[in-house]
Parts: sequence; C-alpha cells; structure tokens
Amino acid sequence: MNAIVTVVGSDKVGIIARVSAFFAERNINIEDISQTVLSGNFVMMMMVDLSQSSKPLSLVKEELDVLGSDMGVSISVMHEKVFSAMHRI
Repeated sequence: MNAIVTVVGSDKVGIIARVSAFFAERNINIEDISQTVLSGNFVMMMMVDLSQSSKPLSLVKEELDVLGSDMGVSISVMHEKVFSAMHRI
C-alpha cells in the first residue's frame, strides 16, 4: 500500500533526516521524494510504501502529527488512491 506524504514549514536543518528516520524505524520505504525551498519555506512530497510496516496507516498518521508538531512543520498523509482521485482532471 502506498501513501503520499507532504511536509511543509519553515526551512531548518534536519527535516529530511528526521522524517526519513521515522519511516526507517517503522520499516516504511520511501519510493519517491521531491523537495524544494520556496522563499524560506520547506516543501517536500514523498510516496511511501507501507506494505511492510508494523503499524497501520491510522497510527502512522497520528505519530506523524506528533513529529510534525515537535519539528514545527505540517505533515499530512493520504492513501495514494485518494490522492490520485483528488488530483484527476
């Protein structure tokens, strides 16, 4: 199962490292990643594979909310099918 993860907030050292470590600790593979900094704002989008994760998507979402709050960024997670349906033209 794939999910789309977005991270948005003020740019600071360690955002990619902390989010990547979070996924590695839960056996969640990052399939694709894109990030940029726009006028001091950090923006990252990832596709992750949760098929080998020891935790369900709902718990991963809750834990990412806590991580995002701790880091001062907004982290959202959406099932890939929901994301694709929302962005279909």
